Amino acid sequence: MKVVIAPQSFKGSISALDAAKAMEEGVRRVVSDAETVLVPVADGGDGTLETLVEATNGEIRSATVTGPIGKPVMAEWGALGDGETAMIEMARTSGLALLSLDERDPLRATTFGLGEVIREALDAGFRSFIVGIGGSATNDAGAGMAQALGARLLNEEGTDLPPGGAALADLRRIDTSGLDGRATEAQFSVACDVSNPLTGPEGASAVYGPQKGVTPELVDQLDAALRNFAGVVERDIGTSINDVPGSGAAGGLGGGMMAFLDGSLRAGVDIVLDQVELDDKLEGADLVITGEGQLDFQTVYSKAPIGVAWRARKRDIPVVAVSGSLGQGFEDVHAEGIHAVASIVCAPMSLEEASTRGGELIADAVAEAMRFMQVGSKVFG
Repeated sequence: MKVVIAPQSFKGSISALDAAKAMEEGVRRVVSDAETVLVPVADGGDGTLETLVEATNGEIRSATVTGPIGKPVMAEWGALGDGETAMIEMARTSGLALLSLDERDPLRATTFGLGEVIREALDAGFRSFIVGIGGSATNDAGAGMAQALGARLLNEEGTDLPPGGAALADLRRIDTSGLDGRATEAQFSVACDVSNPLTGPEGASAVYGPQKGVTPELVDQLDAALRNFAGVVERDIGTSINDVPGSGAAGGLGGGMMAFLDGSLRAGVDIVLDQVELDDKLEGADLVITGEGQLDFQTVYSKAPIGVAWRARKRDIPVVAVSGSLGQGFEDVHAEGIHAVASIVCAPMSLEEASTRGGELIADAVAEAMRFMQVGSKVFG
């Protein structure tokens, strides 16, 4: 019996790799001779860096870069095990979590630090990049990133623009002659799980600006600045980004990655599952076990367990999902290829206790799920 074990991390409790090991223990309690293949996964958001580094036997590296409001930050990035691919989470360089509530200022927040990390990875010889763009503090459409890589964004007087989204209103010309040639030759896969355009009522400023500190009266100002940016990009670079789904992700960084680095916007979970070669590992499998901290109605929107289930369904492989808790609408996952679900919480306990005992509880839940399957095979045989 071949069992592919492909969980996401259980947030606040246990990493994807440790969850996979606990699931493997549960399987072996019941089917001691099972062939198990561990494939820790992620959805492109929090935890993707660690998951991909662990899954590929890579390493975490770090760099001191410019933070979202100009203060230095220590940003980790991943050198994956293939020796060719770098994994960068822009939240580590330009993320909202790096700022206090009082520091949030999308008018001047910059993605410059992201460009600095890309440059460091280029210096280290990497030419393939996975960039996660969730959790941004910025609304500059990747302008800071481009400047860090050598592009010049100029105003009417031919002066370089200062950092931030507000300055894009003064953009008159983009000069990419100094853009790092290594970056333009590299391949960028951008983990993007939203379909918002750059501007308009569903755009970056209107939808995501408020959580970054954009007041209602500033939404129109920043939206107009991004619209001006898109116009100059189309004229000077030849790339139309304003209405492309996903261009509004991360304060317009999705569009900026397309314009300056020819980035490909893809669902984060698909990028991860391709990188860990899940399709190859599913060949000949009899069962797939996946899971995450909570299964609910949101799970069906490009979360890792659903991505795993979709690929298993193509091969007619049954899927069991184990979860820290089952929230409202968890039943929706059945229509997406997850055949059965199980909660790891087997008795009344606090969230703290469940988190602390995560590995033990996951192993117990998987063992019980395996026993249920044995009973089912006898009953329905």
